[in-house]
Amino acid sequence: MIFMEIKFEKAETLKAKPDPSTLGFGKIFTDHMFMMEWNKETGWHDARIVPFGYLSIHPASTCLHYGSEIFEGLKAYRRADGKVQLFRPIENIRRMNNSADRLCLPKIPEDMAMEIYTKFVETEQDWTPSAEGTSLYLRPFMFGNDESLGVHAVHNATFMIIASPVGSYYKEGINPVKIMIESEDVRAVVGGTGEAKCGGNYAASNRAGERAEQKGYSQVLWLDGVERKYIEEVGAMNVMFKINGEVVAPMLTGSILPGITRKSCLEVLRNEGYKVVERRISVDELAEAMQNGTLEEAWGTGTAAVVSPIGELCYKDMKYTVNGGKIGEVTQHLYDTLTGIQWGKIEDTYGWTLPID
Repeated sequence: MIFMEIKFEKAETLKAKPDPSTLGFGKIFTDHMFMMEWNKETGWHDARIVPFGYLSIHPASTCLHYGSEIFEGLKAYRRADGKVQLFRPIENIRRMNNSADRLCLPKIPEDMAMEIYTKFVETEQDWTPSAEGTSLYLRPFMFGNDESLGVHAVHNATFMIIASPVGSYYKEGINPVKIMIESEDVRAVVGGTGEAKCGGNYAASNRAGERAEQKGYSQVLWLDGVERKYIEEVGAMNVMFKINGEVVAPMLTGSILPGITRKSCLEVLRNEGYKVVERRISVDELAEAMQNGTLEEAWGTGTAAVVSPIGELCYKDMKYTVNGGKIGEVTQHLYDTLTGIQWGKIEDTYGWTLPID
């Protein structure tokens, strides 16, 4: 079913594809981008794929002054047979609509969004690299652009998708990263925007991230914003722990982003018979597990890094090595399973992938 006409304007000059070994993350962009407008009177309209380029917006645009912006992140993968496929795109669409609801931005009907995603990836699929560990990262985002300075619900908005061929998110790749537990700043509180994927959450995390980086750590691990004692998530990932044989994931309380990779990991583990629990876990409990050796593994989960082992945790200047600083068995298994499904090396028995014709 066709929900709308998507106009296509081909770029006059197509870029040369980059060397896969030089990709990094989010620094190179494809030839085209998707754009679509919304206003309160007519709804979504003017869907188009146009040459990648700069935007022109009014200096009073709502997004610039009041943070009315949301985004998503998902990937297209090149399978061994040469076909390109998406991983759980409907989950990204649903999460974006949840974020839109929280930020008073317009939702996009799921069927319409799916049509847009697949059409855009079909257009840019030649940019999907085939080298080991690479993919085409898609960044859908939406922002309010009312041309006035009054504080009110958004009446005009723009939805876009840009794409970037990427390698590993962390320079360490699948090697364990070092994480600092943040005890000063907080990321979010229940009732705030913590479970929405909006720019303000990440901007507010930069100060702590800079402090961590200066001390040699890749990311911070956030505590809850009220009692400052319960583990929530890493700066760019959800987090999980294997403690005394049990996989523990901080429960979704309303201040934690409901990660799609997190959800996938939990489904894989439960399906395979692992003992898994979602609950609140305090930093004191985690510190005790680190001290007595019952913390067997720790890892982050997210679209960008997929699964990232944590080799060191630091809390109030006390450093703890996790699993000898090496990737754990469960962590490796999750990485191999998810990337195997994503790159088409393992049969997708969950129905998570969407091939692009």
